[in-house]
Amino acid sequence: MHIQISIPKQTLYLFDDSFILLAEYAISTAANGVGCEKDSGCTPLGKHIVRAKIGTDAPTNTVFIGRRPTGEIFTPELMTEFPNRDWILTRILWLSGQEIGKNRLGNVDTMQRYIYIHGTPDSTQLGTIGSHGCVRMRNADIIQLFEQVPVGTTVDIQNA
Repeated sequence: MHIQISIPKQTLYLFDDSFILLAEYAISTAANGVGCEKDSGCTPLGKHIVRAKIGTDAPTNTVFIGRRPTGEIFTPELMTEFPNRDWILTRILWLSGQEIGKNRLGNVDTMQRYIYIHGTPDSTQLGTIGSHGCVRMRNADIIQLFEQVPVGTTVDIQNA
């Protein structure tokens, strides 16, 4: 399996090992644009892998903070109660950069920046920028993707 993310198209593509397209999903990447530096709020470019999968069998709309389920299930009322939360829902694919000095180690380490592919409230507009650096997906889509990709799946984030 291989994941390719197009920043300009705000689309995630899933390919099999023969690079046959299996699925494509609307996404949302960083409102701050692309970049690899710590605390930039940007989506990192380049070659990555799925380092960890978090949330197996969690109910749809499970709320995660610090990669741990809070025990909450997202609702519009919960969003009203906590309007400033960056909602990480349902499943998490935690990314790790593979290019030393670009997105791995030092001040540009994707994994240490906690960059994920994750679920988001269904009311979130996708197909346009808006995240804090992560790649947001519909909950049904992240569940489908999560079930298809193993840890170690390559992820190429491109600004083309």
